[in-house]
Amino acid sequence: MIRISAREGVEGKMRSKRNSKALFTVATVAATIVLMAVVCSSYAQNAQQGAPRISEVKSNPTSVWSELQQRTPYPFTIPLPPPTPTILDGTYTKFELKESPPVPCRRCPDYAPEGGIWKLRLDKGVFRIFHEVTEWRSLGSFIVTRDELSSPKSGQLLLANDPVCQEVVGVYTWKLEEGKLILKMIEDKCAIRLRAMNLTNLPWLSCQPPSTEAAITDHWPKPPGCE
Repeated sequence: MIRISAREGVEGKMRSKRNSKALFTVATVAATIVLMAVVCSSYAQNAQQGAPRISEVKSNPTSVWSELQQRTPYPFTIPLPPPTPTILDGTYTKFELKESPPVPCRRCPDYAPEGGIWKLRLDKGVFRIFHEVTEWRSLGSFIVTRDELSSPKSGQLLLANDPVCQEVVGVYTWKLEEGKLILKMIEDKCAIRLRAMNLTNLPWLSCQPPSTEAAITDHWPKPPGCE
């Protein structure tokens, strides 16, 4: 018969306790990892369900456009002109044809001619421009001159005090013909010349009714974007 000494018995009990503690520690760590995985998975699912997608974000271009009408430019470069009516006063629109939708970005290039409806309003020395799809907008002041002898009506247009390019003054020629405002750049470095590209690549269609009868009956082919 093999006898086990008292010392060996004590050491065996100690090893047994250490093994039990080790197994308990491993089991605890494993359980903690599983619990964390479950919690993280649940949190991720809830976050995905709670976060609105870009297509689900509700916007109201009409209210943004209306709010823009309440803003006035700051005289960054030249004094603001007196608020008197000009020959170009009115709202104009254009529709940019572009197959691909705008790429979502935090700081998109200003005045990039993205696809969709653009609005331009000239009102007593203040210009406001707005893109319905991205809700990008800007404003500034303008001064208009007219060549009295020209037919159709034409002259020069000066743009200034635009927060996009505070120190830049843009100069254009303008022509009003058959309900269209046609701009051509003389000089404008604003937004690496994207402002000039945007303003001149298409005619701007006037939202002004062509006659008194059309204004009263509201029966006339309104350009897209005219309210």
